[in-house]
Amino acid sequence: MLKTRRELDAQLGGAARAWLDQALTEAARALPVWELRFASAGRHCGQDHADSVRTLLLREACADGATLTRLYQQGTAAERRAVLLALHSLVGSPAALPLLEDALRTNDTRLVAAAVGPYAAAHLDAHAWRHAVLKCLFTGVPVDAVADLERRAAGDGELARMLADYGAERTAAGRTVPSDLPRVLTLTGERPDRPEES
Repeated sequence: MLKTRRELDAQLGGAARAWLDQALTEAARALPVWELRFASAGRHCGQDHADSVRTLLLREACADGATLTRLYQQGTAAERRAVLLALHSLVGSPAALPLLEDALRTNDTRLVAAAVGPYAAAHLDAHAWRHAVLKCLFTGVPVDAVADLERRAAGDGELARMLADYGAERTAAGRTVPSDLPRVLTLTGERPDRPEES
């Protein structure tokens, strides 16, 4: 879960707080060095705080679509995750969907989890959203990561069919049905043949 600036100030040591103050000032002034700070956030503030620090920097810089795309394409997995986590607060249109689509093609569970957040809930079309939910089940990402799951799943008969088919395939192959599958199936409110969890 992302931390606020106040929470970071309470948890970071003095040197890290000073570094963050400087980095946020540079981002607010659109000084080019802020992108280097974005990359080195984990080293200066710790990996546990890196997502929060990077998303704060992106927001402070009011990073536009071109900047977000560049940072995503050139970044490490951790930097890509921060871009994905910040999309809903920076991009009000579907323009950044290619970044989500790229993340959802990977098997990196942290990228997949970041990709199914609020931006996906707002902008993925029904077909892509259903496949994103299935991707979570395939890769073991808890469906709690899927923003607005209950609303989007409600009454989705096609999602129910896909879930039932996937569960049946797993059962026929003697493989365990993901524990989240029955939960999502219930959220659809539909009743196809329901797979048994093994």
